[in-house]
Amino acid sequence: MDKNTLWGIILMGLLLFGFTFYQNKQYQKQAAVQTRIDSVAAVERYKADSIAFAEAALRDSLASTDTLAAGADAGSFYSDSLLNASSSSEGEIVVLENDKLELKLTTKGAQPYSARLKEYKNYGGSDLYLFKEGGSSLGFTVYAGELVNTADFNFQVVEKTDTSVVMRLPFTGGGFIERRYSFGDKPYSVKNSLSFIGMENVIPKNVFSLDMDYSVTTPRMEKGYKNETQYSKLNYYTAGDKNVESIGKGRSAHKKVSTRVSWFDFQQQFFSLIMRSPEEFATADFDVQFIPESDTSRNLMTSTAKLSLDFQPGQHETVIPFEFYMGPNHYSTLKSYGQKYEKVIPLGGWLVGWFTRFVIIPIFNFFHKFISNFGIIILLMTLVIKLVVLPLAYKSYSSSAKMQVLKPEIDKLNEKYPKQEDAMKKQQAQMDLYKRAGVSPMAGCLPMLLQFPILWAMFRFFPASIELRQQSFLWAEDLSAYDSIVSFPHIPLLGDHISLFALLMAVSMFFYSKLTTAGQPGSNDPQMASMRFMSVWMMPIMMYFICNSLSSGLSYYYLLSNLITMIETWVIKKWFVHPEEIQAKLKATEGKKPQKSKWQLRLEEAQRMQAQMQKEQARKNGRR
Repeated sequence: MDKNTLWGIILMGLLLFGFTFYQNKQYQKQAAVQTRIDSVAAVERYKADSIAFAEAALRDSLASTDTLAAGADAGSFYSDSLLNASSSSEGEIVVLENDKLELKLTTKGAQPYSARLKEYKNYGGSDLYLFKEGGSSLGFTVYAGELVNTADFNFQVVEKTDTSVVMRLPFTGGGFIERRYSFGDKPYSVKNSLSFIGMENVIPKNVFSLDMDYSVTTPRMEKGYKNETQYSKLNYYTAGDKNVESIGKGRSAHKKVSTRVSWFDFQQQFFSLIMRSPEEFATADFDVQFIPESDTSRNLMTSTAKLSLDFQPGQHETVIPFEFYMGPNHYSTLKSYGQKYEKVIPLGGWLVGWFTRFVIIPIFNFFHKFISNFGIIILLMTLVIKLVVLPLAYKSYSSSAKMQVLKPEIDKLNEKYPKQEDAMKKQQAQMDLYKRAGVSPMAGCLPMLLQFPILWAMFRFFPASIELRQQSFLWAEDLSAYDSIVSFPHIPLLGDHISLFALLMAVSMFFYSKLTTAGQPGSNDPQMASMRFMSVWMMPIMMYFICNSLSSGLSYYYLLSNLITMIETWVIKKWFVHPEEIQAKLKATEGKKPQKSKWQLRLEEAQRMQAQMQKEQARKNGRR
């Protein structure tokens, strides 16, 4: 097979792959659009069927009741006179509070009206609400001779204390629907129950489920809209699963769930509104819609959960319990509930998450017991982590320093084997040189392998750490948000500000890359030159654009990490690497053939096979 044929096959393969990839993307887009259309159509059909069912039931009920037929009010909609009265009456506000949470409830629907966290403030200093007045709607729909949605009726308050309230919706035929709210044994916990008492003759025996609709509009709370939306989402958890499923993450999304759901969470970056059902939700339909930054009401997103619950008819008293969590995304606090709530905090995959949970968070909490300044805590954390990995990193740093000592010898080999066809010979000669000098070129990869999980763990930890929220350090007023020293109209990619910590981090990365690549061999190798350009120039620029709108605490950590690494490298090169010893070792082994490693033997075998293939190809071309 000649070169042209080979290139033709490669190009045909690339075209086929590209066409397949494009078709697959188009199919996914079409499937997503069709799913959305089907979902909307299903909802509309459900609404139409429900209205028709209610109207038919109402007509039958009115026709069979002479009293209602003779003199029913023209404005009456429900066959039950008590329901008609409660549906037209105005609600009132009931306040429950403890030292952490102020929860306002409205008797119209016996539902939450607003929730304010007392110990936290929005960026700018205003009161922090998980949802403001009128920003929440919670209703349960059940067929009780006619469709009844609890959100449409004004409940009666029958019991009230500072920390609990009981509200009831009575029926003419006897019985009532009861909603009970009370603070739990934990500060951010709200116990809730939906009870049907004496309704066995009102709710038909063939009703085995009821529907729940819950919608919450979450206001903006943080400095940066982009960062806040990126870490805000809707989570849900199925009992027995290892992980929490999420939708949203900065983008509007919709998902239907056919499996049973234990709890769901309307999550802002640092705060959560979680609703749990101990008896589990049977099915769920979740939706998240993010609100544009230009919204004058400064709302972040609207989250909606449509769920169904199992119902046992024929019981004199049916109680469906719920539990709310309305509080901060603080790891230890969430974990104390024992319901996997802590999994809503984005700590990374199993390896990075394990490192964050068992190393980063304990170290952070330990220093926080004695130190209140979080800038100093981050500095101490960085020093501890660097000291822990130093024994492993030492071999790598020293190997890199030794490679710089060998640069003149490598340059000689580059001059000796300038041709491309001698690349294998040059590589083999370099390996012999490294072996004689006692240097392992592969050890230079170790720092990156060691630092990557740590860097990624920090990348996930700092933006999600509520402890850093609104904590100032030097010129940064909030370590959980970006620090801006210059602001200007929005520029694509850059944003509307310059973060000094991100800028200093990028500069430190530039000098660190210059330090590590200055003495690298292969100066006349185009591939090595390209890699150096990426390392010295492109990576710092890319990291600046990435971190400019992220947590200033994260940029500060990366800056410290780069500075400490440069100091470590300089100290090792200055006092622990002795060029004269390496040169003496090379002279002592000059002219001697070192014992070949398995890797070198495989390399030579590959070289022989390549040479044989070239000869065969040349023979075939000669025959033509």
